[in-house]
This record gives sequence, structure tokens and C-alpha cells, in this order.
Amino acid sequence: MGFGVLFMLAFSGAIGVIYGTATTGAVEPATSAHNKMFRFYLTSMAVLSWLTALSGTYIVYPWYRAVAPVGTTDLSHFPRALLVSSPLTAGWHTFGMEWKEHISWFTPLAMTMVAFVFIKYGPQIARHRHMRSAIMGFTAAAFLATFVSGFFGAMLTEHAPMIGGPEIVIEGHH
Repeated sequence: MGFGVLFMLAFSGAIGVIYGTATTGAVEPATSAHNKMFRFYLTSMAVLSWLTALSGTYIVYPWYRAVAPVGTTDLSHFPRALLVSSPLTAGWHTFGMEWKEHISWFTPLAMTMVAFVFIKYGPQIARHRHMRSAIMGFTAAAFLATFVSGFFGAMLTEHAPMIGGPEIVIEGHH
């Protein structure tokens, strides 16, 4: 979650960097130092997104998917088994975690593309409206994918093993 939080915090800066550099008719063109910093910033975001997806996939999900030994009645330490054990919560796994597991990989792919295109074309992006729109669209889509993944991760991975029972209780509501 730490990588994901840093990544989410960096989004507003990324939007500002891309928009400010790629806007046609900017008051002052970006200097070489600014372009280097922007490249570093976007590359760092791409790296953070890869760290988030990889750590989630190979550190968090094996714990989430741990199989309960045969005959276990207390599933509080087996989040996936706990979710699918009741028809009231099975949908949280089926929709929430499956969505989270698949959509979260879109973010590092999108941010790597954004960083690459920005590094390759830099200030030239301002002259190509369609490229600029695509970059902003992929950045926004990466933000949305990260938000959805983070939301489901926080609601499911954190609450299922802690609260447990036949229903997931979030913030005192059923």
C-alpha cells in the first residue's frame, strides 16, 4: 500500500507536468532542467506503479489467497476463503478482487507508456493534440485504475480478515 499511496499522491503533479509542458501557447517553454525533472518525475511514477503491482501480486495476494486447511472453521486468517464462504460476501471476491487483480496491471503499463512518450517527444507533444489527449487520457485511466484497485484492496484485503463473519461490515454498516 505504501507504493500505491505515493503513486496516488504523485498524480496531481503528473497531470500538472503533462499539461504544463504540453499546452500549446505556453507563456514560457520548459527549460532543459525542467524537462529533465519532468522525465525523472514521470519515470519515478512508472517505477512506483510497477512496484505497487508487483508487490501486490507477489507479496499481498499469496496471503489473500492462502488455502485454509481441511476442517478449518475459523476462516478469519484466510481472507479469500472467508469471502467465498457466504453467498452474502462471495460477490466481493468475485467482482472486487478479480477486478482488482486484473485492472491494477493497467496502471504500470499506462504510466510506462506515458513516461516513454513524454521522454521521447517532450515539448513536441504540444504540437500534437491527439498525442497530448492520449497521454492525458492514459494518465487519467491509470489514476482511475489505481483508485479502483486501492478501494477494493482497502475494503476487502483489510476488512475481510479483521471483521469476518457471515457479512462484511464496513464502517458499522451492513
